Amino acid sequence: MDFTVLWSGDGVLAIGIVPPPSRIEARAHLRQAVREAAAQWRNLDIEAISVESTPGAPPRLLLAGRIASLSFSHDEGISLAAVHLHGAVGIDVMRAQDIADWFNLARDYLGPQVVAELAASPAEQRPLALARAWTAREAALKCAGLPLAEWDGIAPACRLQALSLSAPYVATLAY
Repeated sequence: MDFTVLWSGDGVLAIGIVPPPSRIEARAHLRQAVREAAAQWRNLDIEAISVESTPGAPPRLLLAGRIASLSFSHDEGISLAAVHLHGAVGIDVMRAQDIADWFNLARDYLGPQVVAELAASPAEQRPLALARAWTAREAALKCAGLPLAEWDGIAPACRLQALSLSAPYVATLAY
């Protein structure tokens, strides 16, 4: 399985794959890539690593009896995963694109500070800035174990790491 290590440090590993077109196949390929990447990262036999998924709960990675946090994100043409050995983790990816209703989207989900920053940015830079803000918010919510919801003034406390991806993709890791 081909995967790319996007970030590694502080007990955290983030990888990406180019998935097959089917969402079901993409999920299976990403889970296999996570197992292979974790085996290399932790110098373990791949048979000692498994992905555990329970409906309604975040997925977990079992590494030779040790439990690690796991997060997934998909967009058309790309799938990402993040593993954290010492705490919660979240990852999000999206394609930067012009969204006609960006103001209402940002107001409803990202809060007044982001709305002001987006309004002040040049129109041609706004899609990238919106994607960065959106992936940071979604990754932080995933890390905190919270669902996507309208802005409530609360920003989960976590470290954010922008990931380097080829355009038009933007991704953020939260741990």
